[in-house]
Parts: sequence; C-alpha cells; structure tokens
Amino acid sequence: MKAFSEMNLNPSIVEALKRINFINATDVQEQVIPIALQGKDIIVRAKTGTGKTASFLVPIRQLSRPSRFPEALIIVPTRELAVQISEVAKKLSIDGRGVAVAYGGASINVQIDALRRNPSLIIGTPGRIIDLIERRALDVEKIRFLVLDEADTMLDIGFIEDLEYILSKTPHDKQTMLFSATMPDKIVQVARRYMHDITTLKIGAPDELVVTKIRHLYAVTEGWQKFATMLAYIKQYNPKKAIIFAQTQYAASAIYEALTGQGYDAILMHGGLTQAKREQNLRRFKGGARFLIATNVAARGIDIAGISDIINFDIPDDPHVYVHRVGRSARMETSGRAFTITVPNDREYVKDIEYIAKITMERIGLDPTPFKHIRVFGKGGAREFRERGGGGGRFGGRGGGSDRFGGRRGGGRPERHREEQSGPRVYYSNRGRSDSRAR
Repeated sequence: MKAFSEMNLNPSIVEALKRINFINATDVQEQVIPIALQGKDIIVRAKTGTGKTASFLVPIRQLSRPSRFPEALIIVPTRELAVQISEVAKKLSIDGRGVAVAYGGASINVQIDALRRNPSLIIGTPGRIIDLIERRALDVEKIRFLVLDEADTMLDIGFIEDLEYILSKTPHDKQTMLFSATMPDKIVQVARRYMHDITTLKIGAPDELVVTKIRHLYAVTEGWQKFATMLAYIKQYNPKKAIIFAQTQYAASAIYEALTGQGYDAILMHGGLTQAKREQNLRRFKGGARFLIATNVAARGIDIAGISDIINFDIPDDPHVYVHRVGRSARMETSGRAFTITVPNDREYVKDIEYIAKITMERIGLDPTPFKHIRVFGKGGAREFRERGGGGGRFGGRGGGSDRFGGRRGGGRPERHREEQSGPRVYYSNRGRSDSRAR
C-alpha cells in the first residue's frame, strides 16, 4: 500500500487528501493515478467501493491549468453518484475554480447559473448534459478530461446513444478515463471508437468471483403470489438489513406501499423522487431502517455497510445485473444471502446466472399461504400494472404480461425506465379488498 505522499503529487493535493483522511492509496488509486498522470486513456474494471473517485479526480487536479472553459466532464448514471463525486471534488478543489453538477429532477436554470461561473469540473447525468449542450449553456468542445463512471450501468439503462452523442461533441485529443464494474462488448466497442492508445486495468477479483461467498437462494411461485412469497422469506430468514430490487419505479413504489402497509420499516429509492427526498431516505436507511426498495440504477454507486440480504423481487434478465445487485451484500468479508423470487418459466434465467457468476443457486421451499390475502396492484388491476412497466400479475394480478415477470401469457417485457423519469402514482389494496386508495 503506497501513501499519496509517495506518488509525486503536488503537496497541496496531498494536503487536501489528508484533510479528508485519504492517506494511503487503494489498489485502484495506486494503479490508475500514475498512468493517468501520463495523460493516457484508461479503461478500468473495478467494482463500487474501491476508491475510483479519487483515482480520476486526483490526476485531473494535478494536470489542470487555467482556462476560460470547463476542463473536465464526468458523466455518471445517477444523481446520487453525481452528488457524491461533487462532494469529494469540492474538497480537492484547490485551484480556486469551482465544481458544478447537472442532473435531471432539479432546476436547469440554477444549473445554468452555476455554469456561468466558469467551473473547471462538471459532473452530470447524460440526459441533462445533452439538454445543456443543446441550450448552448455547456461547451464541451474544449474539455481536456472526460470520465465515464459506472459505464456498464449507463449502457444497461439505455444511455448508450446519449453517451455517443456527448462523446461526438468533445475534442479528439482529450484524455478519457472509463470505469466499469463489468466490460460488456458494447462498452468496449464505444471505447475503441472514441479512445486512443488505451491502457486496460482489471483491478481486484471480478464480481463473478466475489459473489461466491454469498449464499444464493431462490424460490418458485406463481406471479400473483410473489409478494406473499417475499413475506414468507422475511418471516423465515429474518434479514437484519436488506435491499429489495424492483424492475421499475412503479414496481418499487408498489412494493414499498405494501411492505410499509404491513408495518415494516422500509425506505423507497428511485428516480421519481426529488433529490432532497432521495438523500433523506438514504440517510434513514443508513441510520437504521431495515429495508430499502430500489431500482437498479438508484442503488448504483451506493455503498452501505451491514447489508445482510439482497432480495430480487424479479430475476434480472442479464446475469451481470444479478452480480451487481448481490455484490452489495457480504461486504468487508462478512457473509450474506441473495434471495430471488422466480416464476415457473424462469429456469433458463437461473441457469444463465449460475453459469456466468460460477455459482449454484439453492432452491428453497416457502409457504406463502399465510400472506396470500395481501395483494398489490394498480388502480386498473393487472392490466394497468403491465402497461406501467410492472410486469403483468407480479403484484397480485393473475393475467397478462410475460411469464418471465409473473403473468400467465406472453406480452413482452416491461418498459425500461430511465432514472431521470418520474414515477407513477401507486395504488394499494390490502387483504383482498377491492377499494384501491391513492397513496
């Protein structure tokens, strides 16, 4: 382990790092910073929680110089990650210039005002960055550094075209640093088009190996019994602190309404909430709440200690998404469990996950009967839930949707929701009543 003071950094940067208790470099920082300081393009495969933020901020600060234009653009998939990076960047901002953040769900006029103050570093989500470019409020044609953080997540939620648009607006001779927990072919293809003389670093054990220390469980049930099956798991295994992953914002809201309706201490996290609400909810979960119900993207970049269980309400169709999810348990050499609720036609997805992650998923028997009277569905029943991206009968409807997501007949997969979209209103009915009420 090397100290930052031994890495040929400006003394002022070392002192700034010391003020935030960054004394020794992590493996990621020790390997990335020297190469980045040479001005080389880098692709780094490293998982969340390994110190990636400082590994690109430190060389940017070391190599920055006075300019009338933004020097660095950092693109991330979520607001939470943008805020987290900006907080570290501000503490390392020793050149007298500022840091600006740009993400959806907040006033674009406030963000434009921040850009007019000539910040050296801009951190934002793809959609809002494009909005600012098209309004001519953000000029990226002269940036010297471009960072793509959590690149595989941006690919997963459909931002790849947005990324390519932004990249096309940046100068040819910029330095690019790409960070990703996995390396899908599409990411590699984009990198080859826009990066030059690439150095590739694979740091730490791949997620596929890390998840082997987690106990992987799954249960098979009918779509309309999935919520009851989850309650049966909670009763039998008594998770201390768990993240429940839902496929869409609408589904996450429905699970939250039903779970809190049963008296559980649960927190909701998705892109339809305001930034202030998301930060408040995250503090509550860190402070002791038992369950966090989240979409994939909202939970990305969040590193919380003490997660005992990951619950996949829907089995992901991409095994790498499964790996990302369950990797949030069993941190710091602790043990953990991952429980996935499946429907009868999901067997091929289970096999895919076992093959890619090199694990064995253990089928367990759960009795949802004591909870079968608890149903969650939209105002229009299963039909509305399917149309909203909730997956047919996943929360109490008996028809429609693909079997993969809980229905009994084919109907396609649910719509993929970007994180900058707002969520729908949720309706909740308990104990089989037909009187839905808005929450």
